[in-house]
Amino acid sequence: MFACVHMLHNPFMPARGRDIFAVDHPITIREWLDEAGITEFERPTICLFNGEAVLREQWHKIIIGLSDIVTFITLPQGGGGGGGKILRSVLTIAVMVAAPYAGAALAGAIGVTSTVGIALVTAGVAFAGSALLNVLVPPPVPSTSLNSGFGNTPAASPTYSLQAQGNQARLSQPIPVVYGRHIVYPDLAATPYSLYQNNEQYLHQLHCIGQGEYDLEQIRIEDTPISSFEEIDYEIVQPGDAVTLFDTDVVTAPEVAGQELLSTGDGGDWVGPFVVNPAQTNCHQISVDIVMPRGVYYANDSGGLNNRTITWQFEARQIDDDGTAIGAWQTLGSETLTAATNTPQRMTFDYAVVVGRYEVRALRTDAKDTSARAGHELRWGGLKAVLDQTPDFGNVTLIAMKMRATDNLSQRSSRMVNCLVTRKLPVWDEVTGWSAPQTTRSIAWALADIARSQYGGKLDDSRIDLTQLKALDANWQSRGDYFDAVFDQTVTVWEALSRTARCGRAVSFMQSGTVRFVRDEQRSIPVALFSPRNIVKNSLKIQYLLASDDTADSVTVEYFSKETWQTAEETVSLPDSTSDQPARVRLFGCTEKAQAIREGKYMAAANRYRRRLVTFQTELEGLIPTYGDLIAIAHDMPSWGQGAEVTAVDDNVLSLSEPLEWSEELGDHFISLRKADGSVSGPWLVLPGETPNQVVLQDELDFTPYTGELQERTHIAFGAGEKWSTLARVTAVRPRGELVEISAVAENPVVHTADQ
Repeated sequence: MFACVHMLHNPFMPARGRDIFAVDHPITIREWLDEAGITEFERPTICLFNGEAVLREQWHKIIIGLSDIVTFITLPQGGGGGGGKILRSVLTIAVMVAAPYAGAALAGAIGVTSTVGIALVTAGVAFAGSALLNVLVPPPVPSTSLNSGFGNTPAASPTYSLQAQGNQARLSQPIPVVYGRHIVYPDLAATPYSLYQNNEQYLHQLHCIGQGEYDLEQIRIEDTPISSFEEIDYEIVQPGDAVTLFDTDVVTAPEVAGQELLSTGDGGDWVGPFVVNPAQTNCHQISVDIVMPRGVYYANDSGGLNNRTITWQFEARQIDDDGTAIGAWQTLGSETLTAATNTPQRMTFDYAVVVGRYEVRALRTDAKDTSARAGHELRWGGLKAVLDQTPDFGNVTLIAMKMRATDNLSQRSSRMVNCLVTRKLPVWDEVTGWSAPQTTRSIAWALADIARSQYGGKLDDSRIDLTQLKALDANWQSRGDYFDAVFDQTVTVWEALSRTARCGRAVSFMQSGTVRFVRDEQRSIPVALFSPRNIVKNSLKIQYLLASDDTADSVTVEYFSKETWQTAEETVSLPDSTSDQPARVRLFGCTEKAQAIREGKYMAAANRYRRRLVTFQTELEGLIPTYGDLIAIAHDMPSWGQGAEVTAVDDNVLSLSEPLEWSEELGDHFISLRKADGSVSGPWLVLPGETPNQVVLQDELDFTPYTGELQERTHIAFGAGEKWSTLARVTAVRPRGELVEISAVAENPVVHTADQ
């Protein structure tokens, strides 16, 4: 047996910010501090000896025995108003500990305003299909877009809507964020434009895959790999790199649309001028497209083709932002083409200019041969400018594509570029910190990216529970649980965290300004024991959520299949259930059939076996558990075991404050004890003692119960088999003045074995 000295550096995170030291020989408090090299604490610190505050003047007198616990707690700073105000601050923070799903706020967000409706949302009832209950990890609910309620209709998702699939310029919409492995139809990052080279038309398209870095597994045009299209050149541009395949900041003058050019001798005149670049922009290159739709030729009497010549001229002058000319006309180029072909001729001419804003005009300088035998028509096909600036696309991955127009590549298919990508994210380690971005489908590191990134929560690492994420990541990887999703519509950071965590059977919540995560998984050791000794009298309430005609008997899980990249569904039920009334749930981020089935079985089991809600009040020890923790509740009112205090310890015999009731028909009886830190010791097998107030332990305890008068005596819970208490999972912790109210849902281990 060793004594313990606890150093709590952060009272808001006692489980993390602490050091524990063993004391193996009697020593005073002051002597121990001297041996540890602590003359005085840097911040106000109090000392608790077995739970009782001890003044500094007593530290040299009190000896730490082998069964004693000494705790040094650094006090919260600021706030003023004395300890009462500090206590209220602590309790205020505790509100955030246990309310990750604020029922009223969520109900309002999805349009539910009635009292009954808000209560249902708080209890975790899904509105899609039949009623589905899961208090601890609420079923997915319809997305609440930030665009809703502001007069804007969110644009359809190009990923999850078949009607919207394709490459498009989604103006004023968010840049997509992809996690895991997924197919994407990348948005247009710049206005596409065409140029002519060697009488071939080339379409230039710049696509944005999304924020961050990606591993591109495959690029396709509709369903065909891009390798089947020899007429396409492409370049993958990593974040921060420049596009080298073509100019990206190119603007096109829409007014130029195939006007015919005629000479003044034919009654023609200058065509234009047309403004080439918008106000408040400058260009350094002007490009003009010329088209001879009938070719250039003269058909001679022998059936052959003779040469014909066409000449033309382009001029440009600078203008200001108001369109007023600030310079004289200057010749861009005087061009000539001589040919004997009836094949349409198309060509682009590039002209370097002094940086500025320009307008351009064109004139044919030779007479048009109007003979029916001649192909001598000249048209102005297009006008473009390369802006004089270096575009900053931000921290995104781009694909630049140069496509030659052929029969193999239609106009429609050129807008059906899609990619199979896997996101690269940094991975955190306790020793080495963050790694370089690496390919991952991890739920944990997607959550971290949402919380840390500039497009997400922008939180410092100190405000994210990275240690817990690391542990959860190992669990998710071993189960084969992944998050493969595309956020291409505006959502709040908190909704993104909730939807991502839900794919891993987890929830995110705030505690002391830190984003934390908890997964619903089987737990065997309660973190705290509550009995009539520390439950406020008449505060225990039990609510039974009875099944009704609307209660679901199965779950239909919609997911986005990685096999077809379309919505698929699986209907699952418990072994002894039918599938007559399934609840329909869309599991965002799930692409694995096996994962969808596991989650469906879990939701069906939670819907059946978690229908007892428990609420009670206690004192400040109610701050020990947090959201999702397993607690033990012993109370005689619902026959959840019997409670008492330990009044004496004689070797392996415990004397109790209350007589106990034994039942031979129920088999072995057990006792559990509450330690000084609120945790549970046991259950321990016991036999009846000489009196009804005594029990005989069959094993040695792992601590010494306290039976004195200076603090609360050790509490016990007693019962037959597993009936010494009921186990519950905490769903809320709410301060009530100087008391704390705990809400929980009765646990059932079947919830965690139903998906096996």
